[in-house]
Amino acid sequence: MRIRPGIELAGLSDVGCLRPNNEDSYSYWEPLRSEQFRQTGRLAIVADGMGGHKGGQEASRIAVETVKKVYADGSGDNPRDKLVAGFHAAHQHIILYGQKHPLLQGLGTTCTAIVLVGKALYFAHIGDSRLYLLRDSRIQRLTQDHSYVGRLLDHGVIGAAEAAVHPYRNILLKALGVGEEIDPDSPEQPVPLQNDDVLLLCTDGLWSVVSEDEMCGIVASGTLSQACQALVDKAKEHGGPDNITLQLLRIVK
Repeated sequence: MRIRPGIELAGLSDVGCLRPNNEDSYSYWEPLRSEQFRQTGRLAIVADGMGGHKGGQEASRIAVETVKKVYADGSGDNPRDKLVAGFHAAHQHIILYGQKHPLLQGLGTTCTAIVLVGKALYFAHIGDSRLYLLRDSRIQRLTQDHSYVGRLLDHGVIGAAEAAVHPYRNILLKALGVGEEIDPDSPEQPVPLQNDDVLLLCTDGLWSVVSEDEMCGIVASGTLSQACQALVDKAKEHGGPDNITLQLLRIVK
């Protein structure tokens, strides 16, 4: 895979310690033609599927493939609009797939996708996978969890320690393939980035068991590839109850 100058990239997915199969998916894409690259930039996606009989695995795969195809083939100059269009298309494709495969009824997936055009960050998000920005030894979460416990936490009803063990922490309020319509989060304006900023996309198999301080320290301690492996190892050290998937992108000169 060709990666143009401007970023460093690493990604990793692991089944974890308890799950029988991996229902996460992730991908990175950039166009072959330089003219298209200048307009569309780079795309990175993570998705965490749900549903029995391998439904989650199929849902996350469909989400990643559809968002990538719609973004790559989309017309217009606005990356945000193409990302959101990809989410809506993925939602419909997952619903149709479930209708054609009755054993997979109820399948769905989270999805967090970013686009980098130069140093401008666009993103779209639904579910409880996350996007973090690491800058100057600090970490900032850019996405909001669309989950029951996430809503309680955001409104100050419970604290982080209680959220980590809450019996309803896995209940999602939004996901691709669930419900008739979706409304993904996607800021109107891009987030400006700086040299040495690191973006972390990850599923809840990482952030639910590895603290933000641990993430920040691990990313700062080695190469991005080493950090990916160390983060997966840390999640498994903490029990690895879910699939663990992440991508790291560093802005370089």
